[in-house]
Amino acid sequence: MPLDFLAIGDIVTEPFIKLKDAEVHCDIDTDACTLSMRFGDKIPYESATLVPAVGNAANAAVAAARLGLTSSLRAYVGEDRYGAECLDVLGQEGVGTEFMVTEPGKQTNYHYVLWYGNERTILVKHEDFSYAAPELTEAPAWLYLSSLAANSLPYHQALIELLAAFPDTKLAFQPGTFQMKLGVAALRPLYGRADFFVCNKEEAGRILEIADVTDIKALLLSVHALGPKVVCITDGTNGAYAYDGERMLRIPMYPDARGPYERTGAGDAFASTVVAALALGKPLDEALLWGPINSMSVVQDVGAQRGLLSRAALEEYLAKAPAEYRVSEF
Repeated sequence: MPLDFLAIGDIVTEPFIKLKDAEVHCDIDTDACTLSMRFGDKIPYESATLVPAVGNAANAAVAAARLGLTSSLRAYVGEDRYGAECLDVLGQEGVGTEFMVTEPGKQTNYHYVLWYGNERTILVKHEDFSYAAPELTEAPAWLYLSSLAANSLPYHQALIELLAAFPDTKLAFQPGTFQMKLGVAALRPLYGRADFFVCNKEEAGRILEIADVTDIKALLLSVHALGPKVVCITDGTNGAYAYDGERMLRIPMYPDARGPYERTGAGDAFASTVVAALALGKPLDEALLWGPINSMSVVQDVGAQRGLLSRAALEEYLAKAPAEYRVSEF
């Protein structure tokens, strides 16, 4: 079958360690907070849950598959049990593994998630894999590019060449930490090629190298000036905003009386679900309404994938949405 959705980025196994003996300290004048535990001591924890086959791109591939798209992932794993487990999970989720690479002598990415309250702090370490662009015989409808390791600049250049060979493939770009550190200049062709670009407002400030991220309109205009056709910026509980070159749009959170259980993957769920809706032929306004529904669902379970919805379940939430859940211009 033709490939609707090819996600490219790192895959990781994450143990979620639920802490119970810790404290959070926040600065009065900023949003900066730190997680504090006793030093040089044995600290009890509540539980540990191992979550394989996650990461921005993997989460996106699973979201797309559950929504009914033919979805595959290009990522690298090591020749170890965690790599084999990641491949098994992708297969169970209906995500194609034909572009996955198992690299001998490498370890599968393994991060630690310190889970306290409904928030998490993630200890990350990306393996230096020998990245190479996948060999494609036909154009996927969408290529979804997200988080990669610090050694990935040549890989990005190879992906730019790959996209040039498939001009009909639409690009969604959700940059990760190291991609933002590479800077706009290094990845300018990707910004300019992106049909849909998404980040949160703090990340937009990092990309634009500005400290003040309070003016959402200015952020949308500035990121759009880098080249993406549609820019979407998320703002936590304030919802999300989009700009298509003509209209400034706002999307609220999907209303849910339940508080979040664990927030990991909310941003990935929003971004990938909007792109999946676009790939399914939905207009931008409707696609933007799909994203918050999957975000709402994901934060009710542990990890970034368990709460991802099927298309039928998501459309049921959409049908039951209150009148105030709508896209508005601002």
